[in-house]
Amino acid sequence: LIPLVAVLVITSCTSGPPVVPYPAFVQVDELEVVFVASLPGVRAKQLAGDPMTRRCSKRVDLPAVWSGTSGGSPGRSLEIFVLQGGLDIADIGLGPGGYAFLPSGSLGFNLSSPSGARILYFLNDVDPESIIRSPIIIDAGLLDWESGDNPGQWIKELRNDPGNGSMTWLLRMDTGASLPWESTSATREGYLVSGTYQHSECVGGAVLTWQYLPGGYFFRPANAINGGPAASASAETVWLLRQSEAASTTTVPDCAAQ
Repeated sequence: LIPLVAVLVITSCTSGPPVVPYPAFVQVDELEVVFVASLPGVRAKQLAGDPMTRRCSKRVDLPAVWSGTSGGSPGRSLEIFVLQGGLDIADIGLGPGGYAFLPSGSLGFNLSSPSGARILYFLNDVDPESIIRSPIIIDAGLLDWESGDNPGQWIKELRNDPGNGSMTWLLRMDTGASLPWESTSATREGYLVSGTYQHSECVGGAVLTWQYLPGGYFFRPANAINGGPAASASAETVWLLRQSEAASTTTVPDCAAQ
């Protein structure tokens, strides 16, 4: 199957991003609009999800003077990240960079957006090994950037569950910062909050490269090789990244290592 996919990728139309057998090089603005039953009156873009469990990743636009609730979400936890505008969760106001984690079993929080907002909305399957049981509501702007694993990388940790290793964090890459070829042992997804960034995916030994603009998205399966010498920040970039379990990252010498 993989060699066939590689052939299809190589012969695909060059006017758009290369075809990858998982969501990558996605620009969210180009996705179809969907509606969210749990958030009446809003418009959304479906990034990823499982209709059987209702796990989902969405970008949601809240109209001005909107109000609703986070719901109880039994058996699931909810994460929200504010991209634009303002969102009030209970009596706490969040602007751009605001983050909330509402664990399974939390009572429904009142949500409102007087002037409208654009948010990332993640409904997660709950792992019984998860330890975090209390809500987290923070302004990422108040957190310090910490140095990352590679030169020119900086992180802000929003959530790190010591039980199952699930994480949500911001990654800032300085202009010109790059990544080696690497693979991660857990599924990882990312949304480009700001900046421009070029990245490569290694599929069946073929290097597929494209540039992400703000609103770019990927959902990369575990152990997929990516990065490489063409991967670099064209301008300072900030990504929101998530993984649902503990993971290790391994550097590999080249794409052919697949």
